[in-house]
Amino acid sequence: MACFYCKGDIVPSTTVYTVQIDNAVIVIKNVPCEECEQCGKIEITHEVMKKIDHIINVAKQLMQEVAVIDYKLSA
Repeated sequence: MACFYCKGDIVPSTTVYTVQIDNAVIVIKNVPCEECEQCGKIEITHEVMKKIDHIINVAKQLMQEVAVIDYKLSA
């Protein structure tokens, strides 16, 4: 598959997803994604985003200033 932006090759990868909610930061590491080898553009599937939303909702209930969560252990 080719990148929509630069036509480079797309490969499976992982990334770090970060979101700020009010005064808290949630960092989710090891998130599965597809990454362009040429430009580095990251794409996250709808299915993975649904799981990220669930992880964020659970983290909001525990609300700390900073939460670092491993996707592989939480999804």
